[in-house]
Amino acid sequence: MHDMVKIGSGATREVEDVMLSRYACYLIVQNASPDKEVVALGQTYFAVQTRLQEIQQMDAYLKLNSEDAKRLFLRKEMASHNKQLADAARNAGVIEPMDYAVFQNHGYMGLYGGLDAKGIHKNKGLKKSQNILDHMGSTELAANLFRATQTEGKLRKENIKGKQQANKTHFEVGQKVRKTIEEIGGTMPEKLPVADSIKKLDGTEPAGLIKKKAKKGRN
Repeated sequence: MHDMVKIGSGATREVEDVMLSRYACYLIVQNASPDKEVVALGQTYFAVQTRLQEIQQMDAYLKLNSEDAKRLFLRKEMASHNKQLADAARNAGVIEPMDYAVFQNHGYMGLYGGLDAKGIHKNKGLKKSQNILDHMGSTELAANLFRATQTEGKLRKENIKGKQQANKTHFEVGQKVRKTIEEIGGTMPEKLPVADSIKKLDGTEPAGLIKKKAKKGRN
């Protein structure tokens, strides 16, 4: 296709108008500089859409029809990806346990509007010994899973080095996830209801939980 564009002195010139596929747009955006606003927005869009599609596919595959099943599945995913995030942070220079706690707090503060782990505990009315993730519903777990996976990917892709830069990256990713939630009209994570401890749920796999519920239904 060709189009006419204006050049100097009001003259026009014919230029080629290229139609790009969705995949071509994805490749261009992912390999361009995020310093440009349009590129940063494009990268955020594709990251969100990719993760949403993954979750939808997993839901369909596992037939997660209940909130409990979704929580169990996402909590397991969160535990797995937190290990990968810790490894990426270690490669960036976050070595000591205290440094990693600070690193995690930066991610929480970005996503929870300034609240760190201690602040989230207080906001949810949890005891110090209670794990924050164990008292999240599926929506909140999904937001935190997205935060963890995107931070890990950014640390590795950009080969970020140094504790301060790693903390900054985690905070900024958390902020972007929060902004995305706001833009789609979602509930901010700190305002979501506190769930009962996931440890109270029977079984450790969604399939086991669904099977048990099915068995109860036959009795």
